[in-house]
Amino acid sequence: MEGHSTKHVVTSLFVNLAITLAKGVAAFFTGSGAMLAETIHSAADCGNQGLLLVGIKRASRKPDASHPLGYGRALYFWSFVVALLLFTGGGVFSIYEGVHKLQHPEMPDNLLLAIGILVFSLVLEGGATLGNIRALHEKRGTTPFWTYLRKTTDSDLVVVFGENAAATLGLVLALVAILASHFLRDPRYDAIGTLAIGVVLVGVAVFLAVEVVSLLEGEAADPALEAAALELAGAEPAFKRVLQLLSVQQGPGEVVMALKVELASDATSDEVCRAINAFEGALRARHPELKWVFVEPDRPETAERSVAAKGGAVRAD
Repeated sequence: MEGHSTKHVVTSLFVNLAITLAKGVAAFFTGSGAMLAETIHSAADCGNQGLLLVGIKRASRKPDASHPLGYGRALYFWSFVVALLLFTGGGVFSIYEGVHKLQHPEMPDNLLLAIGILVFSLVLEGGATLGNIRALHEKRGTTPFWTYLRKTTDSDLVVVFGENAAATLGLVLALVAILASHFLRDPRYDAIGTLAIGVVLVGVAVFLAVEVVSLLEGEAADPALEAAALELAGAEPAFKRVLQLLSVQQGPGEVVMALKVELASDATSDEVCRAINAFEGALRARHPELKWVFVEPDRPETAERSVAAKGGAVRAD
């Protein structure tokens, strides 16, 4: 987590502060439920981005005696909290407000003010979303965009993109709802727009929560990293074969890996030490995200009994 960028989070925070103020003014003067839902949503986004900054700060702490592998998973925890708040503070509230407006419909006022602020907010929020998309494109390489969203360990980047994308879509829905209510002279369209915004926010929050909780539970590292470990281990003359291989994503850009290897019968202790050090150095050079590597010599029968006793699944060549 050392050097993990906060630029995308800080940018989105300042954008949402400006948008929250603008939407709040519009909601007050128009009485629109969709505008109020969008105001609460943007205010919640500001709080969420503050929590992500807390998570990034905590995840950047150095390993210590109580956390020998560091604090990388702290960011996953705070990302999950953000998903919960987006669900409740944004989605559930918007749905509640939409139901209330359906039961007690009120025609929105000050149409030009509402449209102006929505367009202003859409320009800012759309720009922030495009910035998030560019950052994701830079990191994903040849991986398809939606596949990268599901597989990446940069939970803060995905959460901020999810929030901004949902906000952009929410602004479009709010604009359509207010225009429909005005030109069709039916305030229920404003309420329907509020409900639609709530559904969008709930859907995004559920997606984010599902993706982040997998990392929080201890997800395996990228298969490409494990394949590289097997390839490099197979090239070491002192290693006969890899008996077990386990990897865990400890945080964004932080992986823990443990291997049990069967040694060549004629390998000396000095050769084994040199082979382990050379293997770790080559693997880290290829995959800098690998922060901890543990290599243990073992016998095949001992390794198999160990796995059977623990009931675990093991990757090996």
